[in-house]
Amino acid sequence: MQKRIAVIFVSRRNSLRSILAEACLAHLDPKRFSAYSCGQPGQLAHEFHPAAVGALKSASMELPSHAPRSWDEFARSSSPAADFIITLDAATEPLHPPWPGQPDAALWAYPDVAAGTDNNEATAHAAVQMLFSLRRRLELLVSLPMQGVDRAAVRSDVRDLGYMR
Repeated sequence: MQKRIAVIFVSRRNSLRSILAEACLAHLDPKRFSAYSCGQPGQLAHEFHPAAVGALKSASMELPSHAPRSWDEFARSSSPAADFIITLDAATEPLHPPWPGQPDAALWAYPDVAAGTDNNEATAHAAVQMLFSLRRRLELLVSLPMQGVDRAAVRSDVRDLGYMR
């Protein structure tokens, strides 16, 4: 049996962007991939953003079974090693801790649609659009050959997915 590929999605509060990505990857290929999400310590939300909940519900995808969590949980030396760290928030990228196992990293920057807005309808619409965009990228990710290929080529392909529109 093949080892599952562990992917950690990172965003500041771990309430919308990274939750959408985790749920979408878990939905697309739960046999080959283990999807996780986390956020910056001290910036974490207490619960998932309602726009994330609504977007996942409209796409018939399951919410993750955990509350927003810190990247400290994944940065411990005793934590399972990830294969990929995908940052969805450019502001948190330079702040990352050293990850165990030296995973490959990529930036798939998405705007923080939930920050500083009281327009719930606009945020909900933006979350659905973000989920569509993430799904396109993640469908390409799961289609990549991950076993028996040049790791540098896979790393380059995963990074290139961050430039998709």
